[in-house]
This record gives sequence, C-alpha cells and structure tokens, in this order.
Amino acid sequence: MVGKSKAMEAAKEIVIKTEPFVVNFGPAHPSTHGVFRMRMTLDGEVIVDMEPVFGYLHRGIEKLAEERTYTGCIPLTDRMDYLASMSNNFAYVLAVEKLAGIPVPERAEYIRVIMAELQRIASHLIAVGAFLNDCGAFMTPFVYMLREREKILDLFDMVCGQRLTYNYMRVGGVSQDIPDEFIPALKKFLKEMPGWINEYERLLKENEILLARAKGVGILSRELAINISASGPVLRGSGVKWDIRRADPYSIYDRFDFDIPTGTVGDCYDRYRVRIEEMRQSLRILRQAMKGLPPGEARSDVPHLIRPPVGEAYARIEAPKGELGFYLVSDNSIAPYRFHVRAPALINLTALSDMMRGWKIADAIIIFGSIDICMGEVDR
Repeated sequence: MVGKSKAMEAAKEIVIKTEPFVVNFGPAHPSTHGVFRMRMTLDGEVIVDMEPVFGYLHRGIEKLAEERTYTGCIPLTDRMDYLASMSNNFAYVLAVEKLAGIPVPERAEYIRVIMAELQRIASHLIAVGAFLNDCGAFMTPFVYMLREREKILDLFDMVCGQRLTYNYMRVGGVSQDIPDEFIPALKKFLKEMPGWINEYERLLKENEILLARAKGVGILSRELAINISASGPVLRGSGVKWDIRRADPYSIYDRFDFDIPTGTVGDCYDRYRVRIEEMRQSLRILRQAMKGLPPGEARSDVPHLIRPPVGEAYARIEAPKGELGFYLVSDNSIAPYRFHVRAPALINLTALSDMMRGWKIADAIIIFGSIDICMGEVDR
C-alpha cells in the first residue's frame, strides 16, 4: 500500500506539457453564420485566445451611398442587416429627415412603428431558432420559428411586394399606404402569435439540454457590456435596462406602454430569454399602434432630389440587434458628403474574445450564436 501511495503522489506531480495550436473556423464554416473567421488558439479543446477576422464581404455600402441620391441610398440599407431591412430603412430615413428638416405625417409614423415591431419579431425568430440549432436542437425549433416568420413576411409582401429587402420607408413617410386587407391579417397574427410563443416556451424554457449548454456559458459582465458599448439583447441580457425606444424616444415610441426585459447573469441563456420576452413586448406595441392608427396621408410631399442644407445629423433606433445609427454630412448636394453607419452587430462582436476564453470549442459556437450577427452590417 505504501508503494502504491507513493506512485499516486508521483503521478499527481506529473504535468502534461502541451503546445497551443491555432485552428481557423470559417469563413465558410456553417456555424459562423456568414463569412466570418474565428482564429482560435487552443490548448486541447480549451480556447486560450480567439481573434475575430472581418472583411470577407467587402460591400462598401458607405462609399457607394456617397455617390447616390438620398432616396437612392434606401435600397442599400436593405442589404446591411438583411434579416431586419425595415429597421435599416427606418433609421436611415430618420437621419435624412433630421438633416433636411422634413416632417412626417401621423399615419406614416404609426405605420413605421408597426413595420419596425413586426421586423423585430421576425429577426428574433431567426436569432433564437439559429441559436437553438447551434445548441444541438437540430432544426425542429428553427422550423417552428420559420413558420411564424413566414406569416410576418406575408404581411410585408402585402404592403410592399417584397419578402426580404423591402425598400419601403421613404424620406417623409412610406412608399405607399397599407392595403385594406393588411389590418385584418395583422389582427389575426396578433391573436395567434402569443400562443406560438407559449409553444416555444413549453418546448424550450426548461429543456435540460438547453439549460446545460447555455446556462452560465459565455458570460458577458454588466461592466464589460457597458465598456464595449454593447447594445440590444446582448446588453440587456447582462442586466442593463437600456432601450433607445425608452431612453431616447424617436418617432412616436413615447406614446406606447411596454416593458424592457433584462437578464441577470449575462450568459447565453439570458440573451435567449431576453429575445423571447422582447417578442411579447413587440406584440404589446403592435396592438397599441394598430388601435391608434389615424387616417390621413402616408407620406409628405418631398422632392425627388433632396438637397439638405450644409450640416450633419445622427439618428439612431433600437434595431433588433441593438443601436443602429446613421451619421450623415451634407454639402448641399443631392448625395451625402459623408455616410457612416453605427452597426450594432459589429460593436457587439468586440466582446466575443472575452466571452470565449476558457471555454471549449463546442461552447464557442453557442456563444457566437447568442450574439446574433448579420455579416451584411458587420462588413458593410
């Protein structure tokens, strides 16, 4: 027994020396959610460091916009976060209206809010469905959520004839009023959607696999979330009650009653829960907006070629992924002199390395998926 004890003590003192090695995930890996590369330094399966590599898309939207008219820039914004095109349109036209001092009719304001909140739900459905797919719930929740997203796309199709890149918002309002069949279809959706969210909850909220994979994983502390200027569900998942619709109201959001869901830990599970609850709050806003929708014009009389006075303007909204802002500089010509976008997915990604260190490769995909990015607005 004495000999065995000494052997055990000696074994405890043995340290296995390993050399870190580098593995590239992406830019074409299916779990990178687009052309994004993660350059991981690993010790076995443990992530020692991770360098995010951007720039594979090279769309150059900001520079393209500086050669187009103010109205002609709207379709470019569709191609940024192409899972939330209505929101991109919304933020951009707000910036132009602020720069040029263009008023918006009451009816158009309500229509914009309706479209933005429908878009938030549609975007969150993809975010949650893809995240659960990353967690190992292969396709079932994702297909459920695609089912409801299709109903929202039907509403968008009814309004503007498009299902992905809408080009619906206009400087001074929207391109056209909603058709007669839109409100009955929206009422039907608002009646059915809470039941579908409850269905997700029964399937997922206490699911032991989801809890094991997401609880306590990829924690983003409140302090770090604030310091990196995170926004949207990523920030609120860390317990920061910040929503631009409430903190700095734009359009007519100060007229609506809604709550701001937050997490407590800042882990992957909290970010998932925030998005689920935000869908419920969007339904609350939609009911109020539909009830208060006034008659009237859906667009101001705005010249085709807009020439804002010399100056600059910044407008921001609470997009599904966080603070989306457009900074415009005018030299009194028909095209922006400077066009810059504050994209939430790009800013939120800056915390990824800190969130991944110490976790394993299998956890990295879940942590990355919990941020919810769209490379169209990251690379621009």
